[in-house]
Amino acid sequence: MTESVYMTPADRERIRNGKAPAGYAVLRELGTGLDSLTGFLRDQYLTSYIPQGGSKLKFITGRPGSGKTHLARELLACAEENRYLTVSFSARDIWLHDFRDIYLEILKQCGIERVLAGCAEQIVREMGHDPAQIAPNQTFIDYLSERGEGDPLSKSEIRSLLRTYFTKNPLLDNNFAYCCSLLTGGLLGHPVLEASNRELLLAFLHGDKSIKLSHLRALGFSPNRVTKYNARYLLRSLSEVIHLAGYAGLMVVVDDTEQLLSRSAGEAIRYTRLRREDAYESI
Repeated sequence: MTESVYMTPADRERIRNGKAPAGYAVLRELGTGLDSLTGFLRDQYLTSYIPQGGSKLKFITGRPGSGKTHLARELLACAEENRYLTVSFSARDIWLHDFRDIYLEILKQCGIERVLAGCAEQIVREMGHDPAQIAPNQTFIDYLSERGEGDPLSKSEIRSLLRTYFTKNPLLDNNFAYCCSLLTGGLLGHPVLEASNRELLLAFLHGDKSIKLSHLRALGFSPNRVTKYNARYLLRSLSEVIHLAGYAGLMVVVDDTEQLLSRSAGEAIRYTRLRREDAYESI
C-alpha cells in the first residue's frame, strides 16, 4: 500500500529557493541517505543519554544547499516522535550574543503553561488518580471534592508534591521554582491562584520588564529579573521541569548561524566583533 504526500505551494516555493520544506511528511519523502545518521543520533542520544540527564551540543556544517536545514528538521521530527519538546529558530531572527534572548525564545516556544499542565497531570497520577477522568473545565481539587476526597489531608499531599517537584528541587532556580509551584497549584485548584496573579507570574517568567517587582514580593518571594547572567541557570531549570512533565527532554535547533559572520549592511541582525565573541561565549 502506498501513501501519497501532498506538497503545498509554500513547500514548492521553499524548495525552489533551496530551502527545506516546512512539512515533516514532505521532508521525509524527499530525504535520502539520512537514516543512518538520524538513527545513530536517536539511539545514542535521544533514547538513552539525554533522557537519563545528559546534554549534548552538535554543530552541522556544510556548503549552502548541502542539506543542513533538512537534516536539522529531520532530527526535530525524530525528537518529537521520541517524546521530546522541540524548539527551532533562526540566528537571523534571534540575537545569539545575549543568552537572555535565547532563553526567552526557547521558553516562549515551549509554552510554559503546557509544560506545567504536564507536571499537574504527573502529580494527579502520583496521588493515585487518572487525569483523563477530570473534566476539561474542572480542577483536580474539584474532582476530589465531588468524590468526597477534597479533605485537608489531600490538600496537604498536593502541597507536599508541589514542594518536591519545585521549591525543594535543587536543580531549579528559586524564583523559577516558586513561580512554577504557584502556577501548577493554580491548575490543580490548590492553592488557589487568582487570575491577575497568574498573569503577573507568566509575564515575569517571560521577562516582561514592565512588571513591578514589588507586586511579586507580595506573593511571598524575592524575584530577580531575567538577565544574560542568570538565563543559563533558568534554561537548566526549564529543562528539569520539562522532564518532570513527562517529556524525554528538550531539543533546540538554531539555523542560519553563518549570520554571525555576515557583513551585509542590509541585514536586520548584524554582529560586531564584540557581539560575535559574546555569541561564541553563549554557545
